[in-house]
Amino acid sequence: MNTIQVETNGEMAIVRLARGKANAMNAEMVIELKETLLNIKANDKIRGAILTGHGEFFSAGLDVIELYSYDAAQILEFWKSFDRLVRTIVSFPKPLVAAVTGHSPAGGCVLALGCDYRVMAEGKYKIGLNEIPVGIVVPETIFHLYAFWLGNGIAYQYLMEGKLMTAEEAKLSGLVNETCTLEEVENKAIEQLNKYLKFSTAVWAQSKLNIKTTIIQRLSSVDFKTAYEPTIKQWWAPETRAILSKMIEGLKK
Repeated sequence: MNTIQVETNGEMAIVRLARGKANAMNAEMVIELKETLLNIKANDKIRGAILTGHGEFFSAGLDVIELYSYDAAQILEFWKSFDRLVRTIVSFPKPLVAAVTGHSPAGGCVLALGCDYRVMAEGKYKIGLNEIPVGIVVPETIFHLYAFWLGNGIAYQYLMEGKLMTAEEAKLSGLVNETCTLEEVENKAIEQLNKYLKFSTAVWAQSKLNIKTTIIQRLSSVDFKTAYEPTIKQWWAPETRAILSKMIEGLKK
């Protein structure tokens, strides 16, 4: 794979996002991450996984530079793949711990939200859903996932203002479970996963799916067209294209 690195450590897999400096997600990365998680799900020798990044990024979210150039068919297929990835993460039956190595806005935050436990690097790093300020309509399914951890009121407030939180703020809101230095993040995530691996695989998996029944059903009950049609329509709106174009100019500089 070109964008994902996987290593095994006993009964766990460490899945590392490995696409450039910021791990920005393009079509290839989204597909490869979904395939990786499905392979781990099917591997009885692997009982749990760590999802992590590198450097000072977990994931900067969507690769707006590449996605901006996609035609209508490509952007439609991208969002379909992204929707499949989100559903795969949320319903993943084995323990999945996020080692949030630095910045994790927008799509990066969504990846972390799908995990069972999040350890985040403290300090200057930010996490949250900031799609609205950059002109992207947040799909209904993503709001449900955000609200699963934060509660409806706080999720609504933070999403509508595009709030990006420090690790400390994210911990207070319930978005992350633990904070530590960047150097400690991966080890802390491994410690937490090892706690989960002490339990019965079958009991842990079934309990997880029972507890997440509501969010899994919500994601399953909303079809792709209903969830993403407003997002795709707004993607081509002149005002959104103007915001993205200006954003891309800044990123390139």
